[in-house]
Amino acid sequence: MAPQRRGAPKAPEGSGAAERRRPNSMKNVRAPRETQRKWLRAAALGACAALTALLLWGSLGGDDGVTEVLAHRSEVLLGRFIEVPCSEDYDSHRRFEGCSPRKCGRGVTDAVITRDEARRIRSIAEKGLSLGGSDGGASILDLHSGALSVGRHFVNLYRYFGDKVQNIFSEEDFQLYRDVRQKVQLAIAQAFGISASSLYLTKPTFFSRINSTEARTAHDEYWHAHVDKVTYGSFDYTSLLYLSDYLDDFGGGRFMFMEEGANKTVEPRAGRVSFFTSGSENLHRVEKVLWGTRYAVTIAFTCNPDHGIADPVLT
Repeated sequence: MAPQRRGAPKAPEGSGAAERRRPNSMKNVRAPRETQRKWLRAAALGACAALTALLLWGSLGGDDGVTEVLAHRSEVLLGRFIEVPCSEDYDSHRRFEGCSPRKCGRGVTDAVITRDEARRIRSIAEKGLSLGGSDGGASILDLHSGALSVGRHFVNLYRYFGDKVQNIFSEEDFQLYRDVRQKVQLAIAQAFGISASSLYLTKPTFFSRINSTEARTAHDEYWHAHVDKVTYGSFDYTSLLYLSDYLDDFGGGRFMFMEEGANKTVEPRAGRVSFFTSGSENLHRVEKVLWGTRYAVTIAFTCNPDHGIADPVLT
């Protein structure tokens, strides 16, 4: 057996030996306290660092959770397509065989519209919006219906300005608009394996100009998540043609497909076309624009000829 250790002999009370042992005993008491204080300091610093990181994350848009970039601004994409399961939104609407979505998904391409075409299309938007503009951050120009944001309301461009419209736009402008629409329509048809002739342009199809001005009306609150098929029952396929560059012309303003786990983000680039089926499988939103001006045109298509609209004509 191992020898047992005996305790030190007890010193008589008041003896010098006991007095000599007291300093060591005090050190033993202070040591845990010092350790505790160090631990508390480290915990406090860690909490501050965590809070700082949380605030920074929130300021960068942490409310949207984790995001994955589907298309970077610096990329030039011949085509990128992601298939997703179709929602049931289409079941409550009349179906058109060979057109109504059976294959659902989202795509991005930089190979349909050139940057020069995007620049020229943007000039149409700039000319039209120079006649009005919203008091809030989002302005709309619809060449089909004539709707134009003016202050906190909309006016009919063609009625309000009359013959002046022909001094603003040219027939070449409207022809370019029609050509671009046809190219986007063909790209959507090819991506989803349907005939381009089965698609019909539908309303609303419009230009948008967004900046960081505070919203004045509900029409200015463009950043809310929504489903196009729910908002506009006629929509079957939605597309956006971007007319300005993320981080060069504006900050914020990215397009987001909302998904559990990780949102999919498209960074706008002039000439880039983003397109998708319009149901709940593609819930989406636009980030708030933080600075600069973001231009785009939304071009929507339906399979129902009763909901189709004609191309705009300069009269």
